[in-house]
Amino acid sequence: MGMQIRASYHPNACVPPALPIPSTALRSSCSSSLSPFTQTSSSRRINLQRLSPGSSSLRSRITRTRHGVVASSNVSAPLWDSWKPDSTTPASAPSLSDIFWPSAGAFAAMAIFGKMDQILAPKGISMTIAPLGAVAAILFVTPSSPGARKYNMFMAQIGCAAIGVIAFSLFGPSWLARSAALSASIAFMIYTRSTHPPAASLPILFIDGAKFHHLNFWYALFPGTAGCIILCLIQEIVCYLKDNLKF
Repeated sequence: MGMQIRASYHPNACVPPALPIPSTALRSSCSSSLSPFTQTSSSRRINLQRLSPGSSSLRSRITRTRHGVVASSNVSAPLWDSWKPDSTTPASAPSLSDIFWPSAGAFAAMAIFGKMDQILAPKGISMTIAPLGAVAAILFVTPSSPGARKYNMFMAQIGCAAIGVIAFSLFGPSWLARSAALSASIAFMIYTRSTHPPAASLPILFIDGAKFHHLNFWYALFPGTAGCIILCLIQEIVCYLKDNLKF
């Protein structure tokens, strides 16, 4: 009992015959039928002359890519770029609200510290210290910067102030105490991931300021840390007024 097998045949299909034939003949028959869909090694070049007038730049880019050269925009900026304004900030001038409220907050902070100085004057303590002015600038002008984070602020203020007390106890009011205190403060902020630049001046302030020596380790909490608490409260008030009294 025989069996018949019927197979459909397409005139453009390349189906090898049942009998073995030379591979060269098979390749020639396949290439003739599939020529619209295949590329030989000689047809890999792109005819860029038929492109738009700007094809020369495209030709150069393709040539560099084929040879493994890829253009990159991650080139180091010239040295003089750091002397120009930040290009990522909006080019338009800041609004009146963006100027008024940070300035008003700084004025209120220094006014409060000045009033506290009058109360604390008999004890020889001052709240109007230079580091708190830098803290006010960071909180009111760049509240989203890393230096304005509460963790960074209080960790660095307490740690660096204590380092200043230790350095003064070991080396006295000398250049070695200032150098050791500053380097140790920077190392402390890096290790604890609490970068807060104004805190680096607290050790030098203690070493050079005789009126703070009697505080000893209380200097870690006063006036730097106490002043930061007041500044944070004023910042919250300023942010609330800025959001609700826009002009």
